[in-house]
Order: sequence, then structure tokens, then C-alpha cells
Amino acid sequence: MGIKHLFQIISENSPDAVKTGEIKNQFGRKVAIDASMSIYSFLIAVRSDGQQLMNETGETTSHLMGMFYRTLRMVDNGIKPLYVFDGAPPKLKSGELAKRFQRKSEAQESHEEAKETGTAEEVEKFSRRTVRVTREHNAECQRLLTLMGVPYIIAPTEAEAQCAVLARAGKVYAAASEDMDTLTFDSPVLLRHLTFSEQRKEPIQEIHLDRVLEGLQMDRKQFIDLCILLGCDYVDPVKGIGPSTALKLIREHKDLEGVVKHFETSKKYTLPEDWPYQDARLLFLEPEVRDADHPDCNFKWDAPDVDGLIKFLVEEKGFNEDRVRSGAARLQKNLKSAQQSRLEGFFKPVPKTAEEQASLKRKNDEKLADKKKKQKVAAQEKKAAKAKPRATA
Repeated sequence: MGIKHLFQIISENSPDAVKTGEIKNQFGRKVAIDASMSIYSFLIAVRSDGQQLMNETGETTSHLMGMFYRTLRMVDNGIKPLYVFDGAPPKLKSGELAKRFQRKSEAQESHEEAKETGTAEEVEKFSRRTVRVTREHNAECQRLLTLMGVPYIIAPTEAEAQCAVLARAGKVYAAASEDMDTLTFDSPVLLRHLTFSEQRKEPIQEIHLDRVLEGLQMDRKQFIDLCILLGCDYVDPVKGIGPSTALKLIREHKDLEGVVKHFETSKKYTLPEDWPYQDARLLFLEPEVRDADHPDCNFKWDAPDVDGLIKFLVEEKGFNEDRVRSGAARLQKNLKSAQQSRLEGFFKPVPKTAEEQASLKRKNDEKLADKKKKQKVAAQEKKAAKAKPRATA
């Protein structure tokens, strides 16, 4: 699920934190990718006539098609991907997982009913809601990555948290995921839309955590508390708390302890019966991860096993042999050859001075003020247009 409305808050309050660009702008970078989130998106997006792709024997192949061709696209653009798979979920996440299972069960029933009486659009909608990533999906994608020469690791728990560790240590440039909680796990850079298909024409979003915190005028603990209040996988949301209110509450009361005290006195909002926000905060501050220098976090890119790819994708899964051989040739060319290094790899970032930080804050405040002014003018013009009497024939 990630963090509700977090991108909206960042866009409105820390616009300098978000850069958008083409995939080729990531040339020469190593990136740790949230594998489970990617596979889920492949199962939803890689379809034919509203259904997941299947081979002649009825086996689903959407995840393999997505993993093979989307990874090729990254490699073609000079990116070295490392996939990180989820391990066992933290105990505190069991409630959210139970809710997801319930929603999928209900969607399955609705899907079956829609097939009998509904429109094609209803069938498609409920079909997408029943999708879940299985152990078999993960195992097949891991086998495919090995044959492609692309490394992967399995995290102790959350893949996003492990991606963040690797990014902080400089083993990769960024963590790539659609889940905004990757920032809550302290990844210095988050890349979104990296594993989308080229046809979607979505720009890559590059979000920098240090600029997010500067724009929000928060330290990391306050940012985590904001994310918990917005709604995360570990605790239920507080009814009636939207993004603007959550931001206002953390700014006014400094932390969740202060917010909870405020709730107890104001009686305006009611906390869920079981709201272990301190445990959730600890999962973000101290997630179960492997240190970047752990042997399991050593990885390298190898030449693809062409014969193995043909056996697996063509003979077992029914892929087109010419396309697989062409893909393998692209892998051999781009992964085996030494890639041009980016200049940023030769320099360590210099911490900003107090004057530079003040200047950035001032520029950010000016941008926000200008944005609000334009919104106000647009609202006034819209109101005036509505009030203007319509011409009669």
C-alpha cells in the first residue's frame, strides 16, 4: 500500500525534491528494485484481452514477460538492475495482509459474478483486484534473472527497507519502487515508474529525501510520524485525517506523542482501538535488514546463459525463440561491456552550509507562495465565470 497521499504532500510542499525525466537519464547507474512490487505490476499490466498472458498449457506468463522485457529496457538504457525480493513480513503487518486477503476474496467473488452477468469492463476491473504474487511467481522470476545474468537478493523482511540500506551505503544509486514508504525507510533517492512499459509514456520520478525533509522542515523522526499518520501498512489510519490535517498536526505537536495527547483532549478524532504507532515507528527506524557489507549483499552482473534462457522461456514457457535470442544478445552487449561511469561517481556530496540551506528554504517558500497565488487567481476567475449570466438565444 505504501503511504497514502505522501507524493501529494511532497509535490505541494517540497517541489524541488522531485525531478522527472526519461529513463535514459539514469544511464550508468546501479539501482535496487523492489521485485515483488514489480512482479505485481507485471501481472496487472501485461495482459491480452483483459486476461493475464498464458502459454498453451494454461500457465501464467505475464510476470516472466514483464520481468524479461522491462529488465531489457533498463539494461538497454545503461542501467544495472539489482532485484530485491520480500522476505517474511513483520508481525505488525499481519493485519494489513489479512485485509488485503479479504479484499481479494471479495473481488474474486465479484469477478465470478461479473463473468456471468456483468460487462467486459466490470470483469476486467474485478480481475485486476484478484491478482496476487505467489511463491511460484517469485521462484520463476528468480530463475529467469539468474539465466539473464542479473543479480537478486532476498531481504529478511521488507524489500523496500533492504533497497534503502544498499542506497545509503552507495552500493546502488537509488531504490526503485512504486511504494512511497521506501522514503520512510530512509532511502536517499527513490525512483518511481522505472519498470513501467515504454508505451505508458510515464516520466521517471526521482525523489530526493534530503530535499523532502528540507521542504517539509522536518527531521527524519517527524517525517516517519507524518507517514504513520497519513496511513501505512502497519497501523490503521485515523478516521477523518487527510493529508493537510496530518501535516498540520505534526507541525503543531512535533511528534505522534504530542498528536495523541491532542486527540485525548480535543475529542475531535478517535484513535483506532489498537494503534501501536510506536511499534510502527520502530519498524521504520530499525527494520530487520542485512548490512550492506553482509555476504548476501554482494552481487555482480554476469553474461546471460543463452541456452538456459531458450530452454526455460521457449521450450517450457512458449516464448518466441527469435525474440529471446535477440534479448539475450542485448544482455550480452550491455551487461558484459564496461559501462561509462557518471561524473557523480567520482565526487562525494558536500554538505550544504547554513546559508545554502536558508537560501533553498527561501526559494522553496517563494515557489509555494507563487503556486498558491496562481491557484487563488484561478479560483477567482472560475468563480467569476460561473457568476456571469449566460447569454440567451
